[in-house]
Amino acid sequence: MPIDPYILLLLGTVGLAALLPARGAAADVASGASTAAIAFLFFLYGARLSTREALDGLRHWRLHLTVLACTFVVFPLLGTAARGLVPVVLTEPLYQGLLFLTLVPSTVQSSIAFTSIARGNVPAAICAGSFSSLVGIVVTPLLAAALLGNSGGGFSTDSLVKIVLQLLVPFAAGQVLRRWIGAFVARHRKVLGYVDRGSILLVVYTAFSEGMVQGIWHQVGPARLAALLAVEAALLAVMLALTWYGAKALRFGRADRIAIQFAGSKKSLASGLPMASVLFGAHASLAVLPLMLFHQMQLMVCAVIAKRRSHDPEAEGEAEVEAGAEAGAETAAGAADAVAAAPTSRSSATDPGTDRR
Repeated sequence: MPIDPYILLLLGTVGLAALLPARGAAADVASGASTAAIAFLFFLYGARLSTREALDGLRHWRLHLTVLACTFVVFPLLGTAARGLVPVVLTEPLYQGLLFLTLVPSTVQSSIAFTSIARGNVPAAICAGSFSSLVGIVVTPLLAAALLGNSGGGFSTDSLVKIVLQLLVPFAAGQVLRRWIGAFVARHRKVLGYVDRGSILLVVYTAFSEGMVQGIWHQVGPARLAALLAVEAALLAVMLALTWYGAKALRFGRADRIAIQFAGSKKSLASGLPMASVLFGAHASLAVLPLMLFHQMQLMVCAVIAKRRSHDPEAEGEAEVEAGAEAGAETAAGAADAVAAAPTSRSSATDPGTDRR
């Protein structure tokens, strides 16, 4: 059961905000730095995304449409249905966070990693995750406008302006400048990855500091947190089953079903946290709590599933077929070389001109 070290850093940041929340002038500085960090984060997203690779991936359009439907249609429908759990199981703020969780795009890195472990279609997972992240920049705020409204400090005209300025404009700038800075970004991917994660930690600290100052954490008790975990476990189980058996009903091959399951059942912490900060403002701390818990849960469960999928008899059979096909191709190539060489040797032995020379 893997424990993501980054989740530990996030929890440590939450603890720091609980003990030493930013107040007064320090809160203004943290808020300004958080805004700049979010803009820079989405600028890097735009600079990293290869438009050519994204267009090439459109050839596998059925798989990508299936993942997008799971991410932005099925998930939100389940989140809307969870409204019936308020107020008996979930409080209104926790439900708003759960609903927001169902609106964010899929992950990229973990989808690729688990698809690779399970011997699935890795290129399809790469494209599906990239498409989901790209579409989510536009679709997630629109879904939030439709489903969240102004509840819980949620969506408004001012939020729309902030989204355009803090998310879409930097992303578009990154895409435009990618021609000149793309190589630099690729060479320094590891260092810039630390910048990404540091920016998100700053966003979390700012959001939870605002929550502590306003005292909204008194609304959450251990019983409510346990109920939230149970609801999220049920949500993840439903999505894992729907993506696997739904893809099978649509007659996708095993490798494609694996990519669909891992890309269509997970949610991105990296994309969701900055968006929540823009959408919810001072209420962002409760809004991101369900996402943080779901992120760790999906990593633990999907790690187990990926390892089991790697030992499926179907996977081993496909590996044997591929190995047999490669061996057959090598044998055929050797036979073809022998046939090609045979006429030359016979002509050299029987051609009178060759004897005279």
